[in-house]
Formats: sequence, structure tokens, C-alpha cells
Amino acid sequence: MALVFGSLLLLGLCGNTFSGGQPSSTDAPKAWNYELPATNYETQDSHKAGPIGILFELVHIFLYVVQPRDFPEDTLRKVIQKALGSKINYDEIAYYEAGIILCSLLGLLFIILMPLVGYFFCMCRCCNKCGGEMHQRQKENGPFLRKCFAISLLVICIIISTGIFYGFVANHQVRTRIKRSRKLADSNFKDLRTLLNETPEQIKYILAQYNTTKDKAFLDLNSINSVLGGGILDRLRPNIIPVLDEIKSMATAIKETKEALENMNSTLKSLHQQSTQLSSSLTSVKTSLRGSLNDPLCSVRPTSETCNSIRLSLNQLNSNPELRQLPLVDAELNNVNNVLRTDLDGLVQKDYQSLNDIPDRVQSQTTSVVAGIKRVLNSIGSDINNVTQRLPIQDILSEFSGYLNNTESYMQRHLPTWEEYDSYWWLGGLVICSLLTLIVIFYYLGLLCGVCGYDRHATPTTRGCVSNTGGVFLMVGVGLSFLFCWILMIIVVLTFFVGANVEKMICEPYVSKELFRVLDTPRLLNEDWEYYLSGKLFNKSKIKLTFEQVYSDCKNNRGTYGTLHLENSFNISERLNINEHTESISNELENLKVNFNIFLLGAAGRKNLQDFAACGIDRMNYDTYLAQTGKSPAGVNLLSFAYDLEAKANPLPPGNLRNSLKRDAQTIKMIHQQRVLPIEQSLSTVYQSVKILQRTSNGLLEKVTRILTSLDFAQNFITNNISSVIIEETKKYGRTIIGYFEHYLRWIEFSIREKVASCKPVATALDTAVDVFLCSYVIDPLNLFWFGIGKATVFLLPALIFAVKLAKYYRRMDSEDVYDDVETIPMKNMENGNNGYHKDHLYGIHNPVMTSPAQH
Repeated sequence: MALVFGSLLLLGLCGNTFSGGQPSSTDAPKAWNYELPATNYETQDSHKAGPIGILFELVHIFLYVVQPRDFPEDTLRKVIQKALGSKINYDEIAYYEAGIILCSLLGLLFIILMPLVGYFFCMCRCCNKCGGEMHQRQKENGPFLRKCFAISLLVICIIISTGIFYGFVANHQVRTRIKRSRKLADSNFKDLRTLLNETPEQIKYILAQYNTTKDKAFLDLNSINSVLGGGILDRLRPNIIPVLDEIKSMATAIKETKEALENMNSTLKSLHQQSTQLSSSLTSVKTSLRGSLNDPLCSVRPTSETCNSIRLSLNQLNSNPELRQLPLVDAELNNVNNVLRTDLDGLVQKDYQSLNDIPDRVQSQTTSVVAGIKRVLNSIGSDINNVTQRLPIQDILSEFSGYLNNTESYMQRHLPTWEEYDSYWWLGGLVICSLLTLIVIFYYLGLLCGVCGYDRHATPTTRGCVSNTGGVFLMVGVGLSFLFCWILMIIVVLTFFVGANVEKMICEPYVSKELFRVLDTPRLLNEDWEYYLSGKLFNKSKIKLTFEQVYSDCKNNRGTYGTLHLENSFNISERLNINEHTESISNELENLKVNFNIFLLGAAGRKNLQDFAACGIDRMNYDTYLAQTGKSPAGVNLLSFAYDLEAKANPLPPGNLRNSLKRDAQTIKMIHQQRVLPIEQSLSTVYQSVKILQRTSNGLLEKVTRILTSLDFAQNFITNNISSVIIEETKKYGRTIIGYFEHYLRWIEFSIREKVASCKPVATALDTAVDVFLCSYVIDPLNLFWFGIGKATVFLLPALIFAVKLAKYYRRMDSEDVYDDVETIPMKNMENGNNGYHKDHLYGIHNPVMTSPAQH
């Protein structure tokens, strides 16, 4: 079964013939964006024997001792070559088979001698020879011999029992494993059909991934404004955007300067007016106070002291005359207004817009080129579809499908017959093991009855029934041993010769791949072909395609194309010429031309910056303004002065003086509220404007000079480098588009070579046929069977010898040796030559009574 199955599988691998082609090799990429869907197979890669594997190892060790020589590759090659033609040299075969032949000859010697020995032994026993007489000669070491015989027989029976156990286990393993064979075969066939069914799906998946790749390329083509235009823009931004940002900041500073100058100028004008009004109000209140101090009460003490104190403080009621002298900023404001006649911010925004328009301008200039690239990509898809449809993998799988169907039909037809034969084998093995078990049971029963029923005080003629039965059991075991051991040895020799040779010639070399190396010998299977597989597949036998390589590649889950080197019939690398397809894309990309000019700011913008630098705000005397903003509008804090005046007026006696002073105090508070506070607010506004102008004017000329220098640098970069930037980004964009298809085409080649139609199920099925069905399911149990049964059969020989010896001590004898009363002296006993015992036939006594039990 296994050989047929394995042969058909190998035929499926080699069953088609193709025309040749030039080999090609391409290194597989290390990483892929795509991955073929995983195919799940049911059959396990390895077979585990379980705990019984220990017993199988014992058999393997025994076979190694019997046959320690290495696998005779050279001899097998010569045998195969000479079997096809000339005479076979049997000397080399005999040399390799020496151990097996020797063991077989010993078995044959056992088969021949055991019936003869048994026959003569039986005849002698019938003639009361060879221990057949029912008379036991008494010996002093009799108890010791009995015990030794019993222990030896027990040990031998245990050894025989282990052999019988091996036989039962092996017999059971054959039956259980054959029952599993149907399920395992169905699993292999299912995996092989999965291979046949999944391969077209894998090819469809590969083709479908072209659409994914093309969609990605189309997306980049449709987004050429953001991909290519964005790339160009990103290259220009670092050199242009910073200077534009600085110019924009300067435009903002110009506007802020105008606002600050306007605020400052209007505030200064208001401040002049407010300062004049404050001075007038303070003059009026001083006049009023002087009039109030002319009251007669001011000449009378103590009022006069208060009046004098007030009179002395009137000089403090003065305004700050310098506030009216702060210069206006009309000239600077006019200069800034002239600068603002040019819209610098608008010019900057225009430059920003010129940069931001690059992606749209790229898209508008590349419409026809993009359409041409899309046409090329669509044509590449058609080419890939045509190439994949012509792959020879489908032809191989179709041919393989026929072999698979025939093999499966053969299996379905004959598996019931094999299972029926297996039942016969199982039944025969059960009979053999049971026969041995019966023999060893008689020995065990004989030992049990003999040991338990033995009475050391009983004479040989008066032994009990149990002891006698034990002896009978032992003799029955001896008789069965002589009767069947030679038949058992015939079975052992036959199974040993077959099992050992299959194990050594097929199973072990199959696992070590030595068998494949023999098959891969040049001109071995066909003297006209250097390599058989390549000659069978391509009719080019010089191509190195070996059974070992095919098997190893299949075990490693490699695709059929790469495993069978189908590039020799259909070179996928040439058909999917990556350079040819990418060159057509490159040719279209060469027509990709993008042109645009960018001029930053212009002459008006540059003059605008220069005019702002010369507007004069950097020459203003900011310290004067800041110094005045820190001073009080009046010579004294009017609010404090008013409160002090009220405090001085309150102690005065009621009258006109007191009332006028309080009225003047209220007037001073009103002046503070209406005049001083607005002036302070104006001074704060002037301070803030001055700070803004001071900050803007600080290093203004250097800032403008630096901006203009950066502007020149940016413009020179655009003028000198924009063409190279466009070319580089266009090439980069082209490499991206081409890269998608290079990546995809290399993935196709790699997938078809290494992944598509993975022949791992074929290697697994071959392993199942040879290593599992033949070796593990048949040969391993068969070897364990002959190993166990052979060991038990061989040990039947010493067992029957000890059983015959031991039975004499358990069976009831018809006669026994007796002592003579006058001859109890040891010297006399020795003189008689029989250790003091007389044989009964010398005295004509048929049932003598033993007179000295102590000597038993």
C-alpha cells in the first residue's frame, strides 16, 4: 500500500515534459508589503510513536548490532545499474547482509534441529532414557539444584513474558495504526486537493494585488499636485518662507509704527492743551486763596500762623511747563505714511500665494503626462495577466490531479482489502502470542504448583498431588515447546528477514536522505540522462535537479516553480522583465516637465523697506519723552494739597475764612480730577507709544539690511536652483511610481518561485506513504513483533531444559533409591560407588521404603 502510494506521488511530481529555457536567478527581497493568504493543511509534519517508541528504539539498537555497516550507496547503485543490464555481483550484497544472513541461518538451524531434538528426546523418554524413567536418584545437593532450576526457570519465563508482551503490543499497534491509516490517507488527499484548489486562488490573489498597486500609483498620479508639487514646495519653503515671514513681520511693524506715531502725535497735541488748561486753573485757585488769606482773622494769632503756612505753600500750585514743550512727531508720521503708500503686506501675501500655487500649477502642467502613465500601467496589468496564465504550474497540477485521482481510487478500492488482510495478520499474531502465552503459563503453573506443593519430608514416591501436577505442567510446557517452537521460529525468521532489510534498505536511508542520493546518481535510472528529473521534465538532463533537492524544498514549503526549476521551461524573470516594464514608465515620466518663475517682493517692496529704515524713528529723542512721562503734571500732588488745606481750615473759627479755604480745597480736588488725571492718562499713552517706537527703531537699519540680504539669497536660490529642485523632485516622484511596480513585480517573481503551489503536501504525503504507513505503521511493529516473539522462542530452549530438570523434583516417582542399614558408614557408602545408595533393581525390590529419611 505505502509503496504504491509513494510511487504514484513521485510520478505526479515527474509526470510532465516541457520544452527548455534559460535559467535565471533573482535574489528574493527581504520584505514585502503583500503576503499570500496562508494555506492550512491538516496532516502533521511529524509522526510521534509515543511511549512505545522506547520499544522501537530497542529493536533499532538490536538491528544496529546485527547490521552496523553504513548504508551501501555504492553497492545499491551497482545493483540498480546491473539489474538493468549485466550480471549482479552478489558478494557485495552478501557482505552487507552478513549480520542478517547469519541471524537467519541461526534461525534456520534452530528450525531444523529443534524438531529432530524433540523427536529423539521423545523417543528416549518413551524408552525410559533421558530422564524418562520414573525413578529419582537421591543426591546430597538435590535441594540446591531444585532451587537453582526453579529460579532459573522463573527468570527465563519472565524474559519470555517480556517477549510475549512485545509481541502483543506490536500486534495491537499494527491493528490500531492500520485503522488510523484511512483517516491519515484522507487527510493527505484533502491536503493535496487543497494544493490543487488553492493554487488558482493564489494566482488570482497575485493578479488582484496588481490592482492594489495600480490604485496606489493612480492615487499618487491623481494627487500629483500634493505629491510632486508638495515635494517641490517643501524643498523651497526652508529658503523662502523665513524671509517672507520676516518681511511680513516688518510690514506689521510698519503698521504698528504708524499707529504709535499717530497716537503719540495726537496725544502730544492734547497734552499741550491740557497742560495750558491746568496752568490756568492753578493760577485761578492761587488767586482765590490769596484773596481768602487777606481776611482780618489772618492777622490775629493763632490764625495768623495757619494763614502764613498756607501762604508759603501757594508756590507749589504750578504746572509742569516742559509738557507744553514736548515736540510733535509730524515729520516721522509723514515719512511712515509715505512708506505705507506701498502695500508691503500685499506684496508678501502675493509671494506666499505664488508658493502655494506651485501644486496647482504642477497639476495643470502634467495632465497629459499623467494620462499617458495611466495607459502604460493598464497595459502592464494585461501583460502580467497573460504571463501568469501561461505558467506551467497549472499544467503540472493538472497532470498531478490525474495521478491523485487514480491513487485515491486505488486506495478506496483496496483499503478494505488491506484492512481485511490486516485482520488476518492480527488474528495470526494473536494466535502466536497466545500459543507462547499458553506455554509460559504451563511453566508458571508448574512452578507455582511445584513450589507450593513440594514437601521436603515426602519421599519421591510419596509426593503430593499438587507437586506432581506442577511437574506434569512443566512437562506439558516442554512438550508444547518442542512441538511449536520451530514453527514460531519460521515466522520469526521470515518477519526478521523482511523487516530488517526494509528497515535498513528503505526506512533508515529514507530518513537520512541517503536513498535520495542513490536515486540522484547521474545516469543511474536512465543511462542517457545525467539527472533523471531534469531529463524527465525538460528533456535536458544536464540541469541539476535532484530528488533530494525536490524533497527538501517541498519539506521547506517552497513553491512548485522554484522546487522543480521551472524557469528552464518558462522563465518568469524574462517574461516579467522588470526593467522593460519600468522603462516604459520611465519614458512617460521623462515627458513630465514643470516650469514656473517666482520673483520675491519686487523693486517696490525693496524700496519700501529702505524708506522705512530711513523714516527717522530711530533718530527720535526717546529719553526726553520718557523723562517727562515720569514727572507729575503739577508741582505738588493736588489731592494731598487739598486734604492738607482742609485739615488746616477745620480748626479755624467759623466764618468767611474757614468757608473760603474749604471751598478752594474743593476747587483743587476738582482740578486734580478734571485736569491732572487726563494729563496722566495722556502721559501713559505717550509712554506706550514711545516704547513701541523705541522697540521698532532699535537696530532698524540692521534689521532691514539683514532682511534684504536674506531676500537676495532666497531669490538667488530660486533663480539658480529651482530647475534642479524640480528635476530632482520629478525623479523622486518617478522613482516612487516605478518603485510600486518594481516592488510588485519582484514580489510576483518571488511568490511564484517560492510560495505559489507549495509542494509541502506532496512531501508530507510521501512521508506518510514511506515513513508512516510503511515504516512506522508496518515495519516498526513488524520488527517489534519478531523481536519479542524471537526472544521468547529462543528462550524456550533453556526454559525446556530447566523444566525437564525441575520436573523430576516435583513429579511422583515409581521408585526411589534406598539406604542399606549396614552401609550407613560414609566409607562403605563410597565403596559401593553410589554414595551409600543401592539401586532397587539390584535387590529385585519394586517399591522399597527409604530407611533413612534424613538423607532425603
